Amino acid sequence: MIDISNAGQVFGPAHAGGVRALDGINLAIRDREIVTLVGPSGCGKSTLLRLISGLIAPTEGTIRIDGEKVVTPRQDTGIVFQAPTLLPWATVLENVMFPSTIMGRADAAAQQRARELLKVAGIAEFANHRPRQLSGGMQQRAAICRALVHNPSILLMDEPFGALDALTREVMTIELMRIWTAAPKTIVFVTHSIPEAVILADRVVVMSPRPGRIAEIIDVNLPRPRTFALAGDPEFQRCAERIRSLIFGEQGVRFDVQH
Repeated sequence: MIDISNAGQVFGPAHAGGVRALDGINLAIRDREIVTLVGPSGCGKSTLLRLISGLIAPTEGTIRIDGEKVVTPRQDTGIVFQAPTLLPWATVLENVMFPSTIMGRADAAAQQRARELLKVAGIAEFANHRPRQLSGGMQQRAAICRALVHNPSILLMDEPFGALDALTREVMTIELMRIWTAAPKTIVFVTHSIPEAVILADRVVVMSPRPGRIAEIIDVNLPRPRTFALAGDPEFQRCAERIRSLIFGEQGVRFDVQH
């Protein structure tokens, strides 16, 4: 379980006009739950993800995972960023195995797990290819496999499909849910896409403009497995419209959020 208690983040000295990115964040994320974070640009979604990962420490409050305070990155946490960041000189298989390699665990069992993940992700036939030989969507699938290869209990994803075209983005969203169904993990997923936020999540956390606070947490009561065909479902529409109303506001102020 991830427990975020009164977390805040200020960049730069507070007394010298430091920027307050987050303020008073309280959130409990259950094991094997998918939580999406959505809100206007600059509201601190990515900052919150980095706090959970241990890449940065909160200036206020605490982050705990299974009761332990997060102070540095943990081996039981995988991270996927918007750019795949694959090693260009290494094969896809070598890229996926990279975490195992740096941990000194690149044995036959690790290679078998890497190949199994590539198979689940639908790119097993490209195991010996270089990243440049793959499409953007395939590269991101490889990046997800890399984040999963050491079997983390938590997967943190920072707009992982943001650079993809609309069709590939939908395909990747469905692929992620298929991977999660095969081996459920706790997933915290940052996105600017409202449909993506709803279709993935058990709960959607809607954040306010900076300083980022939790405006509302929306339960998504849709059956799994899910596809984007559910966009016509009344529950999907209820959630999406509520998110839009929270982000755009009654005055119709438009923030940088995709429909």
